Amino acid sequence: MSGERPSRREIVFFGRMLHGRGYVAAMDGNLSVRLDEERILATPTAMCKGMMRPSDLVVVDMEGRCISGRRCVSSEIGMHLLIYRMRPDIRAVVHAHPPTATGFAAAGMALTQPLVSEVVVGLGSIPLARYGTPGTPELWEALEPFVPEYDAILMSNHGVVAYGGDIHQAYMKMETVEHFAQIALVTHILGRQEPLGGQELEKLILARSKYQGSRSAARMPVAMRCSDLEDSREVGPKSADSSLSEVVSKPHGLGQSRKIR
Repeated sequence: MSGERPSRREIVFFGRMLHGRGYVAAMDGNLSVRLDEERILATPTAMCKGMMRPSDLVVVDMEGRCISGRRCVSSEIGMHLLIYRMRPDIRAVVHAHPPTATGFAAAGMALTQPLVSEVVVGLGSIPLARYGTPGTPELWEALEPFVPEYDAILMSNHGVVAYGGDIHQAYMKMETVEHFAQIALVTHILGRQEPLGGQELEKLILARSKYQGSRSAARMPVAMRCSDLEDSREVGPKSADSSLSEVVSKPHGLGQSRKIR
């Protein structure tokens, strides 16, 4: 686990990355790192993420109470604390408003179609949580069902939250979400999509264990058509049923599925 001083430098660095890439504007967004089981290092409220210094960051406890720092912590610290409580494996959280992904969230559209192999391996899919007022328990309650299963979530009419084993992983997942959203947008403009089929998805899920960046305690389910799942299992001809199933990883990498709405 990184010490407090390097963690301060890393948060400042990735805050500048978010701002430089246009993932946040003005005083948007927030980042945090779990220093230990009792302390969280987080960005302050009302400050541009491209202009922070290490001394601007705030240390809070697991109830969000300030332990040290001259500024007030972000009003959205409760979202970070929820993720840390539910996912002991998570050591960093990044929240931002990348334009394309946030556009999908504002349109009420999840990023769940398996269109790109790297996204299937690294994140599975990116679900959409219902709207909750920022900085209130409404938002945390909307996120709660998705946190154990996924490492990145779209928040309706709000933005994206991504999290990982360190701040670098969390930031890279944010980049992946925005890049995938840009690709998905192009397919909508072109008027067609060619999602990966059942056999291809089974192979990608089995390959997850080989990739360092995709290691996660989350199941990271992937949506696919039930007809493709049946075809990949060689259980008969394709069904006319166009509903979706989740394909997820078992501990030993074998696929299992369940029907979703």
